[in-house]
Amino acid sequence: MCAALQCNQLCKEVSLSIQSYSFTTDLFVLDLEGSDVVLGVQWLETLGPILTDWSKLYMDFTYKGQPIHLQGESKPVAEPISSAGLNKLITSKGVGSSYMCFTVLTPELDNTLSPPHTGIPSLQPLLQQYEILFQVPSSLPPSRTIDHRIPLRKETNAINVRPYRYPQFQKNEIEHLVADLLQSGAIRPSQSAFRSPVLLVKKKDGTWRFCVDYRALNVATIRDRFSIPTVDELLDELHGATVFSKLDLRSGYHQIRIHEPDIHKTAFRTHHGHFEFVVMPFGLCNAPSTFQALMNEVFQPLLRKFVVIFFYDILIYSCSLEAHLQHLHQVFQILHDNQLFVKSSKCTFAASEITFLGHIITAVGVTADPNKLSAVSAWPPPKNQRQLRSFLGLAGYYRRFVRHYASIAAPLTDLLTKDGFHWSFKEQEAFEQLKMALMTAPVLSLPDFNRPFIVETDASGVGIGAVLSQDKHPIAFYSKKLSPLMQGKSTYIREMFAQSAVMKWRQYLLGRHFVIRTDHRSLHHMLRQTVQTPEQQQFCSKLVGYDFSIEYKPSASNTAADALSRVHEGVATPRASL
Repeated sequence: MCAALQCNQLCKEVSLSIQSYSFTTDLFVLDLEGSDVVLGVQWLETLGPILTDWSKLYMDFTYKGQPIHLQGESKPVAEPISSAGLNKLITSKGVGSSYMCFTVLTPELDNTLSPPHTGIPSLQPLLQQYEILFQVPSSLPPSRTIDHRIPLRKETNAINVRPYRYPQFQKNEIEHLVADLLQSGAIRPSQSAFRSPVLLVKKKDGTWRFCVDYRALNVATIRDRFSIPTVDELLDELHGATVFSKLDLRSGYHQIRIHEPDIHKTAFRTHHGHFEFVVMPFGLCNAPSTFQALMNEVFQPLLRKFVVIFFYDILIYSCSLEAHLQHLHQVFQILHDNQLFVKSSKCTFAASEITFLGHIITAVGVTADPNKLSAVSAWPPPKNQRQLRSFLGLAGYYRRFVRHYASIAAPLTDLLTKDGFHWSFKEQEAFEQLKMALMTAPVLSLPDFNRPFIVETDASGVGIGAVLSQDKHPIAFYSKKLSPLMQGKSTYIREMFAQSAVMKWRQYLLGRHFVIRTDHRSLHHMLRQTVQTPEQQQFCSKLVGYDFSIEYKPSASNTAADALSRVHEGVATPRASL
């Protein structure tokens, strides 16, 4: 027995459009699920004779004197659907069942909890002897003579910034991360009048980075002032060394306590509670100087003898492997005595070549790290006048540092006035010679940490460019092609992304005030704006803890960074192949 559908409503002469053909029919009003209209036998009876092939899924008939051919889909085709369209299907009961398929990120085993295998037999016993240094700390760091303090300017009221709004899935992640920090003892519940908001940014591996936006607190903090040796002074200490090791502390900031009377100033507010840090969090303006001061204090007997420390880089250097083992033993013992832990995956042991402060160090000598020059060295030969003007814009910006600049560049500048663009051996030779001049002294100079750094950034439609300089003297260049997704973003987002070049020069900029110059006027107010978009959250999380200001610089005077942002114009974006 068939169930009957009850209906007491009828719509007369409803117009339908099927595969560009127009029909008119009467429709009963029923509570359907999945389809807007169902055309049954009653409608088919009005069409007259029908030629049907069910194997090929087509119908041929005549309707009002017009021949009609309706073709069915041979097989279901999966097509993208918008979130609004999916929501409509679900709420209209148009879907019998739905499934969500996503990648589950399984935590990888931490292989950094044991000493690394170096392949040097004489070194392995020493690493095994101090294997506890490679473990995750099981307790809070001890109180030391150097705990992090947060001195505030006179008459500063409690910093109280409203928490940001988060979607539900981010709230769940914040709760999870806060629970981990509570369990480790890094934070505790707070009743402080201070409140800073939380930033949550997704990392490349799919996990989340938990940061606190301490911008308002940093403005009210009295800045530390401490002397930093110049790079050439530090590099001079390495003369004669042939064996090098470099250590990296595990979550270095969390291995330093906050001075007890200042703990309440680190308080942050989430949607589900109020907490404060017991250990030094990332993002406080004086954190780098506290870290450097602690390292200088504990390693004082070894400094300039066989240890050089520059913020996060602890470099041990020796004239022989035998001496190096003794030096490592002393360093490990100091780390052990002071309950400091290292992360083996970020350490290098007994190497003949090592990267330190943007330089490649070997027994032969010191050379510049090619990475900071690659933006210039990899510049492809121009293919038209527009690309040539871009390159000459960069070269011309530093022409006062290039001897005989006009003579070297003459074959290239001639191409800008001639009819047509003819690239020959003469132009290629001038192009290579000018590139080499930009990458050698006196153009490139060593940084002087007693003078301010300038980071000039710019973004074009295809790439970003940046120059690190002092007194208009370049120290490093940076250029990166934007992904197709980023190329489609607004100018504001691309220009903001260009400022991430700061991360490339972290060893120069962290711990001192510097200036970012951009030709995008609205970014000048970025530090005073409320964080609202995911892009702003990502930007702030990357630069939190840096002491910088943003200045507007008109495009006409931002020549070098503009040229570097256009290196990739005309370079095809690789497409994924199946």
